[in-house]
Amino acid sequence: MGVLSTLIRGLTRGADRMSEFTSKRGSRTHNKGRGSRPTGVRLSSRKFLSIKAMIPEFVVPSLDGFKLKPYVSYRCPKGTETPVTAESLFAEIVAPQIRKDFNEGIYDKDHLEKYGFEPTQDGKLFKLYPKNYVR
Repeated sequence: MGVLSTLIRGLTRGADRMSEFTSKRGSRTHNKGRGSRPTGVRLSSRKFLSIKAMIPEFVVPSLDGFKLKPYVSYRCPKGTETPVTAESLFAEIVAPQIRKDFNEGIYDKDHLEKYGFEPTQDGKLFKLYPKNYVR
């Protein structure tokens, strides 16, 4: 491209948007790169020291004799199962137990721990009430 056409293009559409973004346009510490993390540190003597713990290690299982393919296409149809919600879990697991106990006459609403109800959150790693509710 010629100098004149580049100058006109820069004036009409904005010079900053049109010029290529390189490491020379960023700050001193900016390195455009390709999004990878460094695998070591740069020493004061400007040498690069590679650290083994910073090098990513990919653990890939052996797929010998495995019938499924390791790739799922984005064009595949969506699944037919509905997403699991708290209401559906209750209806499938807890409700039949409560209904059975109610029909047998042994249901007691004061002892709901039998069905998984936890009245307090003491000793739990992630407490549900009241600290973690959205305010």
